[in-house]
Amino acid sequence: SICYRLFMGTRFFYYLIRFLGLLPLWLLRALGLGIGWLLYWIPNRERHTAKVNLELCFPELSESEREKMLSRVLRENVITLLEMPAVWFGDTGRWLRRLDAEPVRAEIERLLSLGKGLIIAMPHLGNFEISAHFFGAIGPATGLYRPPRKQGLESVMLEGRNRPGKNRMVPTDRQGIKALYQALEANEMIVILPDQQPKRQKGGVGVFAPFFNVPALTMTLVNRFARKTGAPVYFVSFVRTREKPGYKVVGVPAAQGMADRDPAVAAAALNRGVEASVRMYPDQYQWTYRRFEAQPDGAPSPYKAAATKNPAGKPGL
Repeated sequence: SICYRLFMGTRFFYYLIRFLGLLPLWLLRALGLGIGWLLYWIPNRERHTAKVNLELCFPELSESEREKMLSRVLRENVITLLEMPAVWFGDTGRWLRRLDAEPVRAEIERLLSLGKGLIIAMPHLGNFEISAHFFGAIGPATGLYRPPRKQGLESVMLEGRNRPGKNRMVPTDRQGIKALYQALEANEMIVILPDQQPKRQKGGVGVFAPFFNVPALTMTLVNRFARKTGAPVYFVSFVRTREKPGYKVVGVPAAQGMADRDPAVAAAALNRGVEASVRMYPDQYQWTYRRFEAQPDGAPSPYKAAATKNPAGKPGL
């Protein structure tokens, strides 16, 4: 990801994160625009991945339209990354005042009033790290996360995400899954990132389902929780806006089939919810993630095939 490319090679990673957390948002956004511009013009993995994803998911756009979108995507992705330390170590009250959130907050409270807990499906759209402040202000929330390869990053990330007090982060293992079930039984929220490709070599379970009409290996975890507990599913995202207060919390109701006994039907419903969220703010989605790396029937990765055709990954303008 962009995070690893930009930061993981330095021994001063922790101090860099702390330093970024002290900078004002206007400066972080300005830096993001500049770095994103460089990422567009200098050959790199992130631009190549995003370019392939946009070609797969937006075939109706012309090449020039996709190139303009690619440039915006890279800038927005870098801004999201640079804002993360400010979110992790910023004051919860201040971050809540930056959110246009009331309709989504009211819907979350309504769904919790049903007494079965609530499954929050949170795509990699906008600045999803703000969720720690937002959900923690509503009630207890248990989030599932995949431990990063760098231990230093994990400790900083958990320190920031757990600060509001009511949040709890659990890893993607048996104990973590058990903790999520317990949270739902207690009529609490659980938060899952629904658009990560399951790691089959690590025991992840997934099925192929369409995402923007492209087969994508999709998790079945949300389906298992919804089917076994009866908890409703609600898609929530945190996007940047040019209007005050600066960020908007976007809610999308779950499509029919989330709790279907057929995992493929449920996975398709899950992807429809993610896609509906992304289509509202496509520039802020994490298109730099290799969402279609795994292919049905052992077909080659589209990222490798595209790299062979265009090894330099040069912009098509």
